[in-house]
Amino acid sequence: MASTTSINASSADLVAEVEALGRSLSLVRERIGEIIFGQREVVEQALITLLCGGHALLIGVPGLAKTRLVETLGAILGLDEKRIQCTLEESETGRRSFRFIPGPVFCQLLMADEINRASPRTQSALLQAMQEGRVSIAGQYHPLPRPFHVLATQNPLEQEGTYPLPEAQLDRFLLQIDVDYPDLEAERQMLLATTGTTEDRPRPAMNFAELQAAQRLVRRIPVGESVVEAILSLVRSGRPDETDLDGVRRFVSWGPGPRASQALMLACRARALIDGRFSPSIDDVLALAPPVLRHRMAVSFAGRAEGVTVARVVEQISAPFR
Repeated sequence: MASTTSINASSADLVAEVEALGRSLSLVRERIGEIIFGQREVVEQALITLLCGGHALLIGVPGLAKTRLVETLGAILGLDEKRIQCTLEESETGRRSFRFIPGPVFCQLLMADEINRASPRTQSALLQAMQEGRVSIAGQYHPLPRPFHVLATQNPLEQEGTYPLPEAQLDRFLLQIDVDYPDLEAERQMLLATTGTTEDRPRPAMNFAELQAAQRLVRRIPVGESVVEAILSLVRSGRPDETDLDGVRRFVSWGPGPRASQALMLACRARALIDGRFSPSIDDVLALAPPVLRHRMAVSFAGRAEGVTVARVVEQISAPFR
């Protein structure tokens, strides 16, 4: 059994690491705020995704700075981007062979713009990269850099020429981040900052090694039993075969699986760290339930006919904890 002294030393080390990371994340948010105006929840959820080592799906109409946010995060966190190609080339002897050249997916932060316009085959390849951290080309596996994150965007308005993402791929996204229009003051700042003779560029605040250390720290943050029970109860109450809620039984065709519980646990830990707290609370569970659950549930045809939405269902299953 570990001595009391060693346990206390370990706890003190954890507190020191949390405090140091809190200062770094404060600088990161400050630097993001120099480029991205407003959108506090969107920025917070994007940071949570990266701190958890996950992937996110950003949903919003064009022109809401989704691409700019991803570029800004990459620059501030010191994450690389590269290109990938598998090219047929001819040697001096006339012999042809395939040569593997690392390209777009071989990076630390991949921006997959308008992901629902990709073909099912491309989506399947991206799913493999997200799930396994590697790609297979001509029967050979090639590991991706670490850390590896996909931040994909999707326009909710245009459906023509799109391929809806399968449930298996949606579940691989830690969060679905809904990007709304900026408020008046944020749009005023954006207007003035982007129409002058110069435009600010993102300034680095961390590097990828520090981000990896932060990702390891997220998994060491203690979680109280009440938060664990809240996560389990909330997620399980969204499953039509297990819930006691009549509305879920009647109008939800499929609910969140165990990966939703895992995502909610990690995201709550990361949110606590961003706020400088040493342990997550029920408030974190409630704040993150929508982005964790809304792409992991589907309303039935009968539910849609009654005007039921996934957002409304998430509110219903969250209500007992408010």
